[in-house]
Amino acid sequence: MKFQREFEETIGYQFQDSRLLVQALTHSSYANERHLGKQADNERLEFLGDAVLEIATSEFLFHRYPEYPEGELTRTRASIVCESTLAFCTRELHLGKYLLLGKGEAQTGGRERKSILSDALEAVIGAIYLDGGFANAKEFIHRFVLNDIEHKKLFYDSKTILQEVVQGNYAEELSYHLLREEGPDHDKKFIVEARIGDTVYGQGCGRTKKSAEQEAAYDTLLQLKKQKKWDMTEE
Repeated sequence: MKFQREFEETIGYQFQDSRLLVQALTHSSYANERHLGKQADNERLEFLGDAVLEIATSEFLFHRYPEYPEGELTRTRASIVCESTLAFCTRELHLGKYLLLGKGEAQTGGRERKSILSDALEAVIGAIYLDGGFANAKEFIHRFVLNDIEHKKLFYDSKTILQEVVQGNYAEELSYHLLREEGPDHDKKFIVEARIGDTVYGQGCGRTKKSAEQEAAYDTLLQLKKQKKWDMTEE
């Protein structure tokens, strides 16, 4: 299938058993709609991929940060393998467009839903592990999850970090403002901007106000860094 070949080119891995890739991209709504049976969706692969991701990430952090105690390693790992960060990682892959979703799920924004994207990413990891072994799964994780790790950590902690930056460097207060809501109630998007005092910095879009604020905070931090008003190495 064309979408499979396209996705394989995107991730740089060709499956020996293409059925594993199809299963990894199959959401339960699609399997249910077509009466494919419970074993046809990606939930079992997600279970496996979650474990592979955790061990690969743990090994990476253990060697990358030899000065970190156990508690800091655990916190950092949690920030990387959480739903929001994994969904953030799927942007580079355009994973949403390759998912097999039921009509209802697709119509209500399933291709952008963080829970669906993060679960599918873990399922892809599980599929690669079964198809090509741990080394190939680890290579995928390093390329698409553990790349640019400082920005991944920054994204996860964006609201907290921005609050600390503003409190330590600005007399004005940080605030978030809802600009508008888009879409019907069952598929709503919120657009939020972050301000320091009266100055607008970042803007974010999300399916909840909280996720939109996180995006706005992340965008603000990147802008402050670009304007040399903040150095992320200070955190």
